[in-house]
Amino acid sequence: MSEQKIIGFAGFSGSGKTTLLEQVIPLLTAHGLRISLIKHAHHNFDIDKPGKDSFRHREAGAKEVLIVSGFRWALMHELREEEEPSMETLCKRLSPCDLVIVEGYKYSEIPKIEVHRVETSHPHLYNEDKRIVAVATDSKDKLPVPSLDINAPQQVADFILNHFSFAKKTL
Repeated sequence: MSEQKIIGFAGFSGSGKTTLLEQVIPLLTAHGLRISLIKHAHHNFDIDKPGKDSFRHREAGAKEVLIVSGFRWALMHELREEEEPSMETLCKRLSPCDLVIVEGYKYSEIPKIEVHRVETSHPHLYNEDKRIVAVATDSKDKLPVPSLDINAPQQVADFILNHFSFAKKTL
């Protein structure tokens, strides 16, 4: 079995990671790739709603609640006193796929595409992170890593396809 292919999208808040991924993911799936995504949040979040049965079960102390319908399922796992799981642990919980995309985990040990907008005035990450394989940006500056147009999602998708040597599918 081959090693799991994983690419991160890293950048400061407001750089456009989610917007870019919304455009890139359909381009990759059009090539027949099965994509899974891990989104890291730096704040407390809840996908459940107070008053719902699943919320009440978690509040009562259930460690995991799996909610299922004919359209989707979601597993909610309460960490309680546990540490946040590693990305490796989380990847093992995913169903088999061709590519795992990670949004966030800015300092993880995976290859990443830095998402950078000039208007945010944030420093580049590639200066401190040798795992940055490209920068998706609106800057025209010459960079020491491949520079991708943040407004050209096909260019970003093509970079990913080439980076992992996925066969090009003619549409």
